Formats: sequence, C-alpha cells, structure tokens
Amino acid sequence: MLRLLIALQAAVPAGSPDTVPVGDSIPRITLDQAIRRSARLDPDYVRALGQMDDAEWGRRAAMLALVIPSVQVGLDETKYSEAFFNPANPSNPTSTLVVGRATGRYELSFRKFSDLSRTKAEMASADAGEIEQRYRAALETESAYYDVLVNQELARVTREREARALEGLTVARARVSSGAAVPTDSLQLVLERIRAQVEVLRQDNALRRSQLELGRRVGADGPVDGVPADTIPAPDLPITLPEAVRSALNQGPQFRTTLANENAAEAVLKAQRGDYLPILSLNGSHQRYDTQLFPGAANVSSLTFSVSLPIWDDGLREIEITRARVNRDVARAVRDDLERVVRRDVSNAYDVYQTSRAAVDLARVGVTVARETYRMQELRYRSGASTILDLLDAQVNLAQAEAGLVQARYATRLALAGLEAILGRRLFTNKDAP
Repeated sequence: MLRLLIALQAAVPAGSPDTVPVGDSIPRITLDQAIRRSARLDPDYVRALGQMDDAEWGRRAAMLALVIPSVQVGLDETKYSEAFFNPANPSNPTSTLVVGRATGRYELSFRKFSDLSRTKAEMASADAGEIEQRYRAALETESAYYDVLVNQELARVTREREARALEGLTVARARVSSGAAVPTDSLQLVLERIRAQVEVLRQDNALRRSQLELGRRVGADGPVDGVPADTIPAPDLPITLPEAVRSALNQGPQFRTTLANENAAEAVLKAQRGDYLPILSLNGSHQRYDTQLFPGAANVSSLTFSVSLPIWDDGLREIEITRARVNRDVARAVRDDLERVVRRDVSNAYDVYQTSRAAVDLARVGVTVARETYRMQELRYRSGASTILDLLDAQVNLAQAEAGLVQARYATRLALAGLEAILGRRLFTNKDAP
C-alpha cells in the first residue's frame, strides 16, 4: 500500500495549483465593446443593412414613379447598300441615315398607389428586421462573452478544489506518519487531487475554446478575454410582465417584421385587383433626322394620350390574384400565430429571469453551507473525529456549490439578454453591470 501511495504521488504533475495558464498577451474587452464590434461582422446583420438599402431605394422609386415620367433618349446611325428616301431631305436620296429620338411616358394606374403602400410596408419590415438581427447578434455575442466569464470562474473553482485537496493531503500525510490514520487516507486524497488536476485541464481547454469563439465574433485573429463581471445581485426588472407583453407586441422587432410582411402582402393583393381598372397613359416623342451625327435637318414631335381597359388575358390576372390572396392569408396566419408565440416567449423569458434571480440567492446559501460544512469536516478530521470519506464529500460538495453559483449568476444575465432581444430594446443602460 505504501508503494502504491508513492507511485500515485509521483504521478501527480509538479507545479503550483495557483498557476494560471492564460497568458497576459490575450486582449481583454468589455461587453459593450464586444457587442459593437460583433454587429459590424455578423453576416445576418450586414444582410439586414443591405435589405434596408434595397427597401429605401424601392420606396424612392415608387414615389418618383408617381410624379415623374420615364424618359429615354437614343441616337442611331444606319448605312444602307443603296440610296433611299431621305426623311431629312426628300429630294436628295441618301444611303446614310442618322436618327435621334427622345421619348417620355407617364402612366397613371392604381398599381402605382398600391406599389407605394407595398414599398412602405417593405421599408418597415426591413427596419424591424435590422433591429431584430442587431439584437440577435448581440444575444449571440453576449452568450459567447458570458461563456468566457463562466469558464474563467469555473477554472478558479477547480483550482481552489485542487488547493483544498493538496491541503488535505498534507494533513493526511501528517496523520499517517503519526499513526493516527491509515495510509488509505492519503491514497483517497491523492486520487482527489488527481481528479481536480484533470478537471483543471478540462476547464482550461474550455476557457481557451470560449476565448477563441469570442475572438471570432469580434473579428480578432486569436483568443479574446472578457472583463470579469461584478457579483452585484441582479435588480428587479423595470417593467411588469403585462407591460413587457405589450411592448413586445407594439415594438418587438420580430412582431413588427411579421406585421409589415402582412401589410406588404395586402398591398400586393390590392395591386393585382387594380389590374381590372383602366390605365391612363401619356406618351410624348421627338425625333430628328439627318445624314450626319447630331441630326438637325428634320424633326418630328408627337403627343399621344391613351386609355386602356384590360378585359381578358387568358386568366393570368386571375391566377396572380389568387396567389396574392393566398400569400396574404398565409401572412395573416403567421402574424396571428406569432402574436401568441410572443406572449409565450415574453412570459417564459420574464419567468426565467425571475427564477434565475431566486436560484442565485439559493446558490449563495448553498455555497455558505457547503463552505461551513467543509470547514467543520476538516477540523473534525484533524482531530480524528471524522473519516476521510466525510472530508472528501465536503470538498466535492463545496466545489459543486461554487460551480452552481457561477452558472446561476450568468444564467440570469443571459435570461435578461434573451428578454431584451424579444422586446427590441435595452432594459438597463449599462450592460456591463446590469
């Protein structure tokens, strides 16, 4: 048994339990900095910004088409194999003809007004989509940031566990040397220290991986560390649950996007129905003829006012109306369903935040109890009033309680971020200390 004890002790890696493998060269940023930097790099957010530009130009085009006619200019030069009638000079046939033209067309139809409504709805949808993607990117960044902070604290917890195991091993060796304990006490603590050191390695790997993920989101080439957060208890939410539900239904980006899509589908349906109405158009043209460039020998102008009423186009108009009506009904059903989904998600996120706050309080009590229990078991073991198994149980329970407190504190912060993503606004001004 003594040989086994010596072999296990020799297998324990040398080094201080307080050594931190994280190098000082790793850059460290705050949560606000991480959110600002990640927004510019998130592909979905960049795509949302592009959709806003597209919707803005579509809105401008619809407004201009309502008051400004379409204009086109052109210049043609044609050479023929034989001379022919010259419009610029009828008495002088020519084989070269240069024609310059300028045409304008203004059309007044119901579709133009419906297109204006549709582009307005698309603009509102793109604006809400930008806000939704911004908060979604912020939520993912906060999750990666909190993952770094959680692994930081869990690494500290595992090192404290290793330190306690080393301290207990020192006491056990002294008791074994004095004959007050059997050698298996030292064996048990050697095994506990080995387990703690393995857990330290795993936690360091998890920390490194989370730092690389945070670095990817903020555009760094390597790992990025987060600034340790405070341990101030999470405050009460500044709004009640009914107010949160109303806020999500009034200005929540996801619900606003769906409502705008429904309005756009309704505008498309009205535009298709407008094809049954007559179309008024005004066409003007001016043409110049000559035998050389920049013609000016002869010119002809025309102005045409026309009214057209579509009667039958082989049923294509009816097919488009049916498709537009189906799309409108689907968009309306999606909006109705999303309204119920928003109520569910807001209530769930609100309750998760409140539950997480209570869990933090309970975890603090659990850590206090576990720390006091460990202290008493250590004293009892030193005096010979307790067994090594009781001391090991107290050590493991203390490490688990501390890890539970760490996870509960950051679960509260993540629950708050999820609620803010649904509402589309910040509930607290300072995200580093909510």
